[in-house]
Amino acid sequence: MTRAARLTGIRAVTLDFGNTLVPVDRSALHAVVEQTALRSSAELGLGDPASFLAAWAEERDRQFREEVPEFREVDLPQRTVRVLARLRGMPPPDQDTRWDDRAAALRATQDEVERVVEAYSEAFVAGVPAPPASGRLVRDLATRGFRVAILSNWPLAATIDRFAEAAGWRDSLVGIFVSQRIGTIKPHPTIFAHAASVLGVPPGSILHVGDDWAADVVGAVRAGWRAAYLRDHQGDTPLPTSARGGDVQPDLELDRLDELGAHLEDPSP
Repeated sequence: MTRAARLTGIRAVTLDFGNTLVPVDRSALHAVVEQTALRSSAELGLGDPASFLAAWAEERDRQFREEVPEFREVDLPQRTVRVLARLRGMPPPDQDTRWDDRAAALRATQDEVERVVEAYSEAFVAGVPAPPASGRLVRDLATRGFRVAILSNWPLAATIDRFAEAAGWRDSLVGIFVSQRIGTIKPHPTIFAHAASVLGVPPGSILHVGDDWAADVVGAVRAGWRAAYLRDHQGDTPLPTSARGGDVQPDLELDRLDELGAHLEDPSP
């Protein structure tokens, strides 16, 4: 199950969000977007929610093609502007052409964009359950003296903030580090350096736990951190994923997140 029976010298533990702390499968995320489409179409007079859903899916895929290779997080307000522009008659560019986002923005007000993004965030927090085992782990690690934080690629940091609060995790966390807030995605070293600075402990005493090989394991190891790999937890997910490869090795491999605590020595006082 593991490459090391127990890890010593760990003072802080950061946990990925999607598919590590919280399973995010295709059906769950589709339900979130569906609720967003229903609410936004009704409130903004956008017509058939199916048109919203189709435009949202296409613009989501476009953003991933454009942004992820540059280590940039996708932008939900930008996606919303593009979707509203399409629904109001602006044809989308072909796949090899960038959007004229300035022209698209003329077809949506700032208030409308904020309402759609808010609807999406609220739908996610209300519709995606917080696993009880994740809450127990977060609280247990904090009680044992570890500095515990979330470190995640996610397009809207406020959603993770709200989710952690609603799940009752917030008091056990010393930080919530999200790509949208920091400005770059894992595995880029900037996001790990930012988290280490706020955590206030040396990189070599931080363990990052995640399900994505490139973002979580490779990113953490190359930043000088320790890494724990949560195996086979992506399933049928719409989130970006990567396969295991290369010569990087995690310090720990897990089949379930709730196994983590048993493999960590308590931090020194």
